[in-house]
Amino acid sequence: MTGVGTAGGEADLLARAGLAAADVAAWLAASPAASGDFRSDVERFSRYWQMGAALKERLPRKPARNAAEQDAAALILRLCRAARERFLAAHAGTVYAALTGDRTRFLRVETLVEEAARAVPGLTPTREEVGRDGDGVLQRDKDGVEIDQGIFLAHVLADPVAGAHLCHAMLLPRPEAAAQLAEFQARGALELGSATLSRAGKAAMLVLRNPRFLNAEDEGTLDLQETAIDVAILDPLSEIAVLRGDVVEHPKHRGRRVFSAGINLTHLYHGKIAYLWYIRRDMGLVNKLYRGVATPGADPDELYGGTIEKPWIGAVESFAIGGGCQILLALDYVLAASDAYMTLPARKEGIIPGAANLRMTRFTGARIAREAILYGRRLDCASAEGRLICDEIAAPDAMDAALAAVIEGFTSSGVVSAAGNRRALRVGEEPLDLFRRYMAVYCREQAYCHFSPALIANLERHWNAAQRRA
Repeated sequence: MTGVGTAGGEADLLARAGLAAADVAAWLAASPAASGDFRSDVERFSRYWQMGAALKERLPRKPARNAAEQDAAALILRLCRAARERFLAAHAGTVYAALTGDRTRFLRVETLVEEAARAVPGLTPTREEVGRDGDGVLQRDKDGVEIDQGIFLAHVLADPVAGAHLCHAMLLPRPEAAAQLAEFQARGALELGSATLSRAGKAAMLVLRNPRFLNAEDEGTLDLQETAIDVAILDPLSEIAVLRGDVVEHPKHRGRRVFSAGINLTHLYHGKIAYLWYIRRDMGLVNKLYRGVATPGADPDELYGGTIEKPWIGAVESFAIGGGCQILLALDYVLAASDAYMTLPARKEGIIPGAANLRMTRFTGARIAREAILYGRRLDCASAEGRLICDEIAAPDAMDAALAAVIEGFTSSGVVSAAGNRRALRVGEEPLDLFRRYMAVYCREQAYCHFSPALIANLERHWNAAQRRA
């Protein structure tokens, strides 16, 4: 790797991988700086990214590369990403305005990154490029082309105007929510595979389901659970909503309810969770628990009161690990079984635990939050530290009765002021603009974490992931 960082050193490194010297020289010479002229920059940067991609395509796939070829691929990716940072530092707001018709269209992140790939070739990977890198491939064997999605989203969210509009887009109900709401109102029940919704008095009861994986979250659960959250919030016949885990199948916990095991680490190791899963989850599902759902014509910022929301109650049995604990930090009241516990095992997973870094210090203080996030500290729900997150503790066999009492306590006098009080609390704790700025950092950092060799090493060391069946 001697000489990397200079044009000569870069050319030598690429030549050692067998790439043609003339092609390498032409690509390195084409490295652009942002001029400030959008159309000119699109043409020059796109040509540079496409030339870099063509060079990388001449190398073997990642598992078959020798050391020189892997160094070359890493260099191409690094230089192309540095160019994306330069381009987006100058033009992120312009790109977003072009994709959204000057913010007259709302695009979810999964649509936004695909349209960016068409509008500015090479800026983000196309769906086909993501598929070639990831479909049926172990996480360790991916080049991580999805990191470019994270760079793009980080710059969009860093722009106050574009970022606020994207937050608004992700708070809108999913397209399928209207039909599901009609069914729930007609039947009083809704079955969505990984989520079931029913009525319990004046509460909409949402049960999370992924029984084989201890109610873990993955690509198969996310959209259905977000839709169920939309329906629960929009349902006019319920005053509050309750979140609870279903009974699981795992031999160690069979017949017991589990709140959540967090992200499905087996699926993560086997490459079955896309980078955008994290962003869709935290800007959609989790943020809707915290902020409610938005409407197209009203600004969801707390100052304008433009969300539809209701209080959320969490019922924690067995454990709330990782993403499960993150969810608790977005709820209004947490009832927990006396034998339940919470963890945020980010250190053992190698990823950032959603918005917990933003929210947990408000509950536990900075020191305990750092111990939980950086060192894997377990918080027993009934302990003094656990009670900083959990509002009420009940015996495991008394959870049903305790939950019924909590629902009655919240609804017996009506909840007419609930939405206003939630917004008033958020103004001081986490206004939407603060969330936007946090997500700008999260999008980039999580992208690199998701494709880090350390993530694979952690999963193999702490989870025995290589031996688990996906």
